[in-house]
Amino acid sequence: MGDRTKLAINAPIQVGGSLFTPEQLSTIGTVVGVDAKIEMTTFKQLYADVSTDRRDAIKEELERQGLEVYPAGFATKSLIACNFCKGAEEASLQAAQTLNKAIAGIETPMPLKIGYAGCALGTSEPLLKDIAVVKMRDTFDVYVGGEPKGLKSAFATQLLTGLTEDRLVPVVTAIIHYYKTHAKGKEKFRKFVERVTLEQLQLLAGKG
Repeated sequence: MGDRTKLAINAPIQVGGSLFTPEQLSTIGTVVGVDAKIEMTTFKQLYADVSTDRRDAIKEELERQGLEVYPAGFATKSLIACNFCKGAEEASLQAAQTLNKAIAGIETPMPLKIGYAGCALGTSEPLLKDIAVVKMRDTFDVYVGGEPKGLKSAFATQLLTGLTEDRLVPVVTAIIHYYKTHAKGKEKFRKFVERVTLEQLQLLAGKG
């Protein structure tokens, strides 16, 4: 069968959530090939197991259909966003799209999930993600250290409040890169936060 690799595929962030068109689904099935295994993940990405030598061609064709394709495995996942039930403007769809473009696919010591909610309802369950962004009226709150798995699952802790939209990308990317640089081996993000402390991350975010 030759060498295989995984691609992470998802629909663009949009009002209504993770919406695929019939044409997009048909294209996925056609271009990945009959031997591919396609898995629906818990973070709204499809993992497609494809031939390594066809990887780039498959990625290009999927992107032509308006899909987003990222590396699988040890990287930041595409932004796990809400369905924007309050509307694109009120829930800041553009801010979510901009943040996703900045963070998705960054290589990290362990897979990193970043959640976004356009209001305090938090329907995307952002506080169970490694990093969470929650829009609160005209500003944003940032949380870190959520853990959804195991008997010791935990909500993320508030790191910053009242962040303006223009500060979102610099702050979140600063946290990701600090984790990437200072994690000890394959240290989980929650353990990393506990070790370096919220205070240290707050200082870092203030400089981001």
